[in-house]
Amino acid sequence: MNFEEILTINVKIQSAIDLKNDNGDSVVMISFTGDANSKYFEGQVLPGGIDTQIIGKSGDRHTLSARYMLEGKDYTGEPCKMFIENNGNMNKNLQGALFRTYPKIITDSKALEFMNRDILVGEGFSAEDGVKIVIYRKCSF
Repeated sequence: MNFEEILTINVKIQSAIDLKNDNGDSVVMISFTGDANSKYFEGQVLPGGIDTQIIGKSGDRHTLSARYMLEGKDYTGEPCKMFIENNGNMNKNLQGALFRTYPKIITDSKALEFMNRDILVGEGFSAEDGVKIVIYRKCSF
């Protein structure tokens, strides 16, 4: 199976709010900003980006769920927006990546319409002031 890198998002963490209960479960909501770049799109994360992580008693981050909107230009130079819902789990068996996600993208770009329907996979990597998310699409070549 072949995958093509279609988008890289450089997440810059702003703040976090957490909740812990007596059972040892916790939730953290992380607000962020950042930018995105690739051969297909360049732009900025709009205000309101949030990542929610559910953390089990053992400290394992079981569920990751981020929602955010990007604004910029597609590879044809046309202005566009892109909504990303990125859901996944931490996985200790990934080579170099912190986690894997299964993004859903909705865009108003005609040139990037393939992102609305293609099978997508994302991986998160440590970065100096946040996280780098790389999104790939499944290719038939």
